[in-house]
Amino acid sequence: MANPILVLAEQLRGEISDITFEMLGAGRKLADASGAPLYAALLGSEAAPLAAKLGMADKVFVADNPQLNLAPADAVTAALKAVIDQSQAGLVLLGCTNVSLGIGSILAVQTGLPMVNFCRAAKADGSAILLTSQLFGGKILSDVKLADGRGIVCIYPGAFPADAGKSDKTPPVEKLDLPVEAPRVTFKQYLEPETGDVDVTKQNILVGVGRGIQSQDNVELAEDLAQALGGAVCASRPVIDQGWLPLSRQVGKSGMTVKPRVYFALGISGAPEHWEGMQNSQCIIAVNTDPKAPIFDGSHFGVVGDVLELLPVLTDKIKARKG
Repeated sequence: MANPILVLAEQLRGEISDITFEMLGAGRKLADASGAPLYAALLGSEAAPLAAKLGMADKVFVADNPQLNLAPADAVTAALKAVIDQSQAGLVLLGCTNVSLGIGSILAVQTGLPMVNFCRAAKADGSAILLTSQLFGGKILSDVKLADGRGIVCIYPGAFPADAGKSDKTPPVEKLDLPVEAPRVTFKQYLEPETGDVDVTKQNILVGVGRGIQSQDNVELAEDLAQALGGAVCASRPVIDQGWLPLSRQVGKSGMTVKPRVYFALGISGAPEHWEGMQNSQCIIAVNTDPKAPIFDGSHFGVVGDVLELLPVLTDKIKARKG
């Protein structure tokens, strides 16, 4: 039987993150194809109750220690290395998120295993595993083969369906008493950002603007469309950094996470940092002059064109349709 597959479960503010279920779903397919068991590692205080949500795993290793709450990469890696040694895992799945940033590279050095970053596809090929890695913000896709099925794989958020990793089963739990050194950096508290004039996380329709909007004056075009649709305007980080919209309107890894029914990505290239914040929108409509922009890879509908030319026409059509 192949070496076990181990998923590092992520939790934030008492909830299991979606990336964990994505990894469990992907790991389950790989495990079933190779005949290997699928394990999960859950680290941090009050982690035990969350283990019941990881039913897709054959076993959950729980290290209930407050020093592992959103701990720095070196502290998490030391604990995870102990879990790997005990479980004899050969393939480790981590999230490409702020929570797990830096763990993969340190773990690869400590274990001697190869690391594949920004993985967006994975399948078994006999004893080997074929992976697709996203490079340069999605402009290049690289196929990587782990010949012996062993390695550290960092999963790109949104690449796999989260529902595939959810199960009503209650997995066996093995509690671990791991020695944890006091980390040099300690998580104190989570500060909820101010929502400002509009809470973009509660909008059904969002009109997102990026570099393609070109100037602050052109943001008004997006405002007109949002008003016609009954939605709100949000933006990628470059627009916020310019001061064209308040920080409360930023969507992405360093901003808000949104799940509207419709998301317009206007002049947004689709870098991983932005995609992470809006990938779960029910319908994504992208407009970009670059036909190879990464945003088109995950969009439901796309237009290759100038957003400044399209916006007034689209707004007029919607107003006319609404009478």
